[in-house]
Amino acid sequence: MNAVQPYTLVEDTGSFPRGGTEEQIWRFLLRYAVRAPSGHNTQPWRFQIVDGQLHLYADRGRRLPVVDPDDRELVMSCGAALAHLTVALRHFGYAGDVMPFPDTADPDLLAVVGLGQARTPRPGDHQLFRAIDMRHTHRADFETRPVRRQTLAQLERDTHQAGATLHAFTDDETKKAIATLVGAGDRTQFDDADFRHELAGWIRPNRTRRPDGMPGYAFGISDLASVLGPTMVSTFNTGATQARKDEHLVRTAPALMVLSTAGDTPADWLAAGGAVAVLLLRAAAHGLAASFLNQPIEVPPLRVRLGTLLGGVDSPQLLLRIGYATTDGPTVRPTPRRTVADVLTSTGPSS
Repeated sequence: MNAVQPYTLVEDTGSFPRGGTEEQIWRFLLRYAVRAPSGHNTQPWRFQIVDGQLHLYADRGRRLPVVDPDDRELVMSCGAALAHLTVALRHFGYAGDVMPFPDTADPDLLAVVGLGQARTPRPGDHQLFRAIDMRHTHRADFETRPVRRQTLAQLERDTHQAGATLHAFTDDETKKAIATLVGAGDRTQFDDADFRHELAGWIRPNRTRRPDGMPGYAFGISDLASVLGPTMVSTFNTGATQARKDEHLVRTAPALMVLSTAGDTPADWLAAGGAVAVLLLRAAAHGLAASFLNQPIEVPPLRVRLGTLLGGVDSPQLLLRIGYATTDGPTVRPTPRRTVADVLTSTGPSS
């Protein structure tokens, strides 16, 4: 498998402050929450410690109004951060009390989290926690070997427990149908100059010092190309080329996964984000890699067509490809992350 650089360059985790104050514990645990995946690596979350509890807020200043006009993916990203936080809580022996959307008057307050009672960690808690350093988006080809059915079944159970549904597809006919939707999504999106401009605004040079966005190395491009990347993306419509590349990735993926929810509300989006975060961690623990191909969900007419493939009942929220990374590929480097100091806006009274 490809060599993976851990997140040690993002922020040194140090030692857990057992016996420390609630603020010290939350500051430590947030180092794992900020490693969650997010659209364009925008990291659209912020936190506040109030009376010993952690408040999770949506950071609307990091929204993507073109590709995500309803902030659906933004809320899912925050749900992923919440799931990472919960995984860390359980690993270090806390049950964690999560109260989603506690204040109807404040839609930005997505959850309030308490440490909860002490609990004995289970083996699965440690497995998911260790996978936080292993999980990275893999945008290149996968090996051809199939994903074990038992692993797919485990991912489906994890998703169900998190309040969502996972639809796994391994047959060529369905993969071909989904590839067609992905290609159509690429051509539609890149034909929109506003989409290209928004995307370009989050592409970073390989040697960037910015703690967010997508460095060129995440796409396997050179240092020079990464400097020119934003201008090229913003200026030229490369939708046809991108469509051919993504269609190939879809058709050759050992497995495709569509994560759906019964509804399509912020509560569903938060649950979907938590579900996909756990799915990605479990997959990484099994030696699997994944990447998102959400174009058919971001283009409304295509989302309807994808929903039809699922039976027309649930709302599709995320589309992923999953498999084993090739052994001869490049080293997978983690994308940058903001530090806890960047996302912890302030602290309130402590209990």
